[in-house]
Amino acid sequence: MAESLKSYDPLDGTLEFVEKKDDLDPFSSEDGLKAQMSCGHAVTPDSLTEWARHQLDQGIYKFKCPALVEGTKRCNKPWSYQEVRRLADLSVDEMQYFEEHIARLAATECCEILPCPKCKTNVERKEPTNLCVQCPVCTADQGKCYQFCWQCQKPWKGQARRSDRCNNDGCSNKNLELLQTCKTIDLPQVRGATNCPSVRACPKCGAIVEHSRKHCKNLVCPRCHVEFCFVCLKRKKICNKTSTPYILCKGGVAPRQTSIPVCNKAGERRVLNDLMAAHLRMLEELDIGPEQLRALEELYE
Repeated sequence: MAESLKSYDPLDGTLEFVEKKDDLDPFSSEDGLKAQMSCGHAVTPDSLTEWARHQLDQGIYKFKCPALVEGTKRCNKPWSYQEVRRLADLSVDEMQYFEEHIARLAATECCEILPCPKCKTNVERKEPTNLCVQCPVCTADQGKCYQFCWQCQKPWKGQARRSDRCNNDGCSNKNLELLQTCKTIDLPQVRGATNCPSVRACPKCGAIVEHSRKHCKNLVCPRCHVEFCFVCLKRKKICNKTSTPYILCKGGVAPRQTSIPVCNKAGERRVLNDLMAAHLRMLEELDIGPEQLRALEELYE
């Protein structure tokens, strides 16, 4: 670990200090002030800042304790951003860096973004049920509306606001076709789980996933990270109320999906709004000048 740049105030009554090694730094000693996280593991502001920044750089914005327990098992207890911010003793610049990255990662996790087939600029599809998307860059350059099909990536043809296809030849939803035509498989480790479609769409965000046929029936979506049952398509905690990970679900195997779920962007936006509001309230408490505060508010609008 690099030379310490931060330190806790030993008189800070809001933190619980412990005399033990830093659980995020394998080379640390018991010397120096350590604070205890909500899960009981010890950190220093430097080690926590470095670890959390590395997580963001890896595209991970939901923090979980990485400390090892019972040898090689990770603690994995969740740490809220507010807790990380407090115990990492983030500066105003660091807070802005962290919160801009958290907001961006949360926003893109479920947003649908593709490059425009004409100018290659990234375009977000704001209406998940509408395949007709307008590129603002091409529209401005050409002086007229330029629309393309989200599905076949060709200039839009036919009536707009369609969710199934445009009028271009060969336009079809390949993922939906895959869900309806994929082969069936058995899950050897799950008692009674036979003739299950080999491909599923995540019930939260619609990401296409396959089962390795190893271990239990639950999967973690690689895009939205929700854990669900590959057999009955219910969230793990709901499925587990009536069965176990290695026994067939009470309702049996869910039929092939005939539509692809769309992520609840309204819920993601509420998370972002809460994060932004908390950031601005804290800046007010730090007595940031009105011009700086207004500039940050405009950043979030």
